[in-house]
Amino acid sequence: MQHSPSPLLDTIAQPADVARLGMGQSLALAEEVRQRIIETVSCNGGHLAPSLGVVELTIALLQTFAMDVDKVVWDVGHQSYAWKLLTGRAPQFDTLRTLGGISGFPRRAESCYDHFGVGHSSTSISAALGMAMARDLAGQHHNVVAVIGDGSLTGGEALEGLNLAGHAGRRLIVVLNDNEMSISPNVGALSRFLSRTLSRRWVRQTKKDVLKLLRSIPRIGDDLATYAQRGEYSFKSFFTPGMLFEAFRFNYLGPVDGHDLGALKRHMEMAKHVEDGPVLLHVLTRKGKGYLPAEENPSHFHGLGPFDMKTGKPVAKKPCPPSFTEVFGKTLVTLAAQDERIIAITAAMPEGTGTEAFQKACPERFVDVGICEQHAVTFAAGLASRGCRPMVAIYSTFLQRAYDQIVHDVCLQNLPVTFCVDRAGLVGEDGATHHGVFDIAYMRSIPNMHILAPADENMLRHCLATAVNLGAPCAVRYPRGAACGVEQEPMHTLPLAQGRMLCDKGDIALVAVGNRLSAAQEAAQRVAAQCGLAVRVFDPVWLKPLPEEQLDALVQACSAIIFVEEGVLAGGFSSAVVEHWVDKGLLCGQKIKRMGLADSFVEHGTQAQLQAKCQLDADALTKAILECAAQE
Repeated sequence: MQHSPSPLLDTIAQPADVARLGMGQSLALAEEVRQRIIETVSCNGGHLAPSLGVVELTIALLQTFAMDVDKVVWDVGHQSYAWKLLTGRAPQFDTLRTLGGISGFPRRAESCYDHFGVGHSSTSISAALGMAMARDLAGQHHNVVAVIGDGSLTGGEALEGLNLAGHAGRRLIVVLNDNEMSISPNVGALSRFLSRTLSRRWVRQTKKDVLKLLRSIPRIGDDLATYAQRGEYSFKSFFTPGMLFEAFRFNYLGPVDGHDLGALKRHMEMAKHVEDGPVLLHVLTRKGKGYLPAEENPSHFHGLGPFDMKTGKPVAKKPCPPSFTEVFGKTLVTLAAQDERIIAITAAMPEGTGTEAFQKACPERFVDVGICEQHAVTFAAGLASRGCRPMVAIYSTFLQRAYDQIVHDVCLQNLPVTFCVDRAGLVGEDGATHHGVFDIAYMRSIPNMHILAPADENMLRHCLATAVNLGAPCAVRYPRGAACGVEQEPMHTLPLAQGRMLCDKGDIALVAVGNRLSAAQEAAQRVAAQCGLAVRVFDPVWLKPLPEEQLDALVQACSAIIFVEEGVLAGGFSSAVVEHWVDKGLLCGQKIKRMGLADSFVEHGTQAQLQAKCQLDADALTKAILECAAQE
């Protein structure tokens, strides 16, 4: 990978090297960091716009706080690329998001400066508060800083963290990286003035002394103090956005221009010296700062694949079928035209989940709840209780956050909510925090839940039509990436608990879940061509309820059954089938091989690389078939 000259960045081996730079050098470093991020992401893909927006903020943090003792916790991690570059990982930055390379998110095992691993949003305040309490119990005095975006602040856990932090009153600094809210220059300037004056130590001590004096006045002292405080809050809330945070008992500073390095450092110094409780520093940044295409379209450049640096356009790819997500989006629009009860819900990802098409076609029946998966599920349950047919489109990894709501609010009440579980399976470069490999295990044990796993785009369409007409809770799980390119057939509903036997000859059977069907078919074709061995291939389609009759016939007809699923083996589909066979006494010497994900987290890399590494591709299946045949 070719890089532009980076004379300053190349000298940064540790945070102390950043702290020693003067203002002119720091500004030059910011430009070099931006250029390196753009160059690397243009080749590897990644989260570009968020990271470009926090370059000055990152430098200010490294120059204000002592990184050998102070702790900085990033929220989500979409903003962490500059942090990685300036905390000793610049030489490895070319390997970002590649197999064996550095992660696209903060990761404790990767660096001593990554104090908390993240991948899902809204966690930083809670984690930082835990660190602050541990510090206080140990009698230490270092700073703990949580950096959270305005989008993440909408998440329930963030608000829970704010609530407890304000109640506990511990020293904690929360930096709110606000890259969406629009505040006029006049109001912003006045707010900065107020934050500078009202937050200084002597001013805060004077305020305490005045309130104490007022309370000492006989009979009317408490009332006077109350009126004084109300007057201050009313004045401050009229001119600043800080009243919300003051209500959480935070000392509010800002807003401050997040690209003004000098102002950032001054405000961070103020935050360090506020000792009476937690502080929220409100920083205004611009997503995509320094790269015009990203500034003009920050949503597109939030997370993307390789692109042309000069134009910002995606690198041309070979023609391929539409993605499963695209097929889902179009099917959703078609179903909605036929059924006015359908309502689409997403959690801050209309583009990522394919619901953007529905939003345009049926805006009155589309709801983006923000980064609030728990709310999305219970909200859908409320709709379903009144006769609607909500379809909740959320990535598998994020749906984990709403497990309790799936159990209590949907399944316990047997409400007809359809969970459109995108990114089910290995997702690739985003790594362990984003692989959707637990959904089968965490949903199949819930009473009333139905689970469908389409193997191609036609089956996805049929599964969605089936789910919306089922009248019960149902999850349709489908993978990231291109579909199979099969010829489109008329959409129809599927018979309950019935799979597809694609090849019914042979003494060995492959049972392939969802997107592993194509690898299973390829493996069966290979062994047939190599040694004339016939292998049965079964697509269960229904993961719950099981296609019991077909599975029972299969195990009684074959001497070896090989399962393959892109999910955890513990509690997965194959686990359910084997449990069923044991309970019915159908196992009597047949060889059972279960191929899936072991009891460990999977790193980042391309989907193909990870499928090969986890022994889930056609090569691994071919080997497994031949081993079974050799043992007969």
